Amino acid sequence: MQFTKIENQRAAESYYRLKHSSGLTIVVYPKKDFKSTYASIGTKFGSIYSQFRYKGEKITVPNGTAHYLEHKLFESEDGDAFTKYAKTGASANAYTSFDTTCYLFSCTDRFRESLEILLDLVQSPYFTPETVAKEQGIIGQEIKMYEDSADWKVMMNLLQGMYQNHPINIDIAGSVESIKEITPEILYSCYRSYYNLNNMVLCIVGNADPDEVLAIADEQLKDNEDFTTESIFPEEPYEVKTHYTEQHLPVAVPMFEIGFKEKFPGKYADNQELICTNIILEAFAGESSALYRELLDKKLINSSFGTEYMEGFGYRGVIFSGEARNPQEITDIIRERIRELHQTGISEEDFENARRSIYGKLITGFDNHSSIASEIINGEFTGREIFESIDIVAGLTSADVNERLKAQLDPDNYCLSVVKNADD
Repeated sequence: MQFTKIENQRAAESYYRLKHSSGLTIVVYPKKDFKSTYASIGTKFGSIYSQFRYKGEKITVPNGTAHYLEHKLFESEDGDAFTKYAKTGASANAYTSFDTTCYLFSCTDRFRESLEILLDLVQSPYFTPETVAKEQGIIGQEIKMYEDSADWKVMMNLLQGMYQNHPINIDIAGSVESIKEITPEILYSCYRSYYNLNNMVLCIVGNADPDEVLAIADEQLKDNEDFTTESIFPEEPYEVKTHYTEQHLPVAVPMFEIGFKEKFPGKYADNQELICTNIILEAFAGESSALYRELLDKKLINSSFGTEYMEGFGYRGVIFSGEARNPQEITDIIRERIRELHQTGISEEDFENARRSIYGKLITGFDNHSSIASEIINGEFTGREIFESIDIVAGLTSADVNERLKAQLDPDNYCLSVVKNADD
């Protein structure tokens, strides 16, 4: 087995990729000027994967199972992985998103030992009734903490308002009630279905040598049967569930998120779609845009105002967020400016300014090893190569962006989520 070197002349960057005989995709992104090394291994299994078919058998698992499994995988028959990392000096963590679960560490020395811990962690599941039950209290407290988090609730309330059936409208950690249903058998069934190395990606960024990584992988990785678990998602209507949702929590200033739901075309967005969307949002609502200046001049927003594009399997949408005394007025203005935008399109000047801004952000992103690893792992799962975006943004035209605009920002297919004090 040999690594394939992948280069980009515009970015003056390169990395190495191979498909290991075990089934694991390995990517090594050397950064000679980095003193530390960052490693992340991810599986395409997040909170939205609550129904699937494993070798013909249809399985439904409780909400929060992917997150629960993430917690439990750190335990093994010979001890806790965090204790092992403490001995190497590595800083370790993990996270579960809607789409993926990743385990990671960063270190300045003893890289081999830390990588061995990481590879053993994801290959040595150990679940008993006692250890699984013990975790319920810990995760239950975590769930209750998020219930009191205004940042989290304004987002989850938005997703529940936008999506009628898709499991993105369910909290990643599940509920206190749902996690009580999780058993060792359920965890093992999810592990067998999604923690197959053919469904996983290891990415190492920083002070790392591809040959050393391959040698460690050859020693540590076990061969896996190559199969694909079929993930099952319900039909999701185009229309949002509701246009408004509100919750009362103690906040200094009301928080809001406005989501514009997009039709899901049956596949992940490709790099050109993502770049075009980023240019649209930069031109329409970036800090140099007419909309941003209008909202700022009217004292409707502050520096917390921003935009993002969320997309995964079965969902796509644009989100505007921030803090404001009158979120409804902001929503009305944004919807009206969207109507005008669809009539006029992005001007050549606004397009060029936004394109340059997005290009600069892509280039500076190569200075952050966690960002690189996250983009590479997500790209492997969605069919998007990280360097392709550089070449796409360099060659885009305003016509490309305005064509993309036709499928986005439907002013009538929106939801406003607000979290504010009860007496506001």
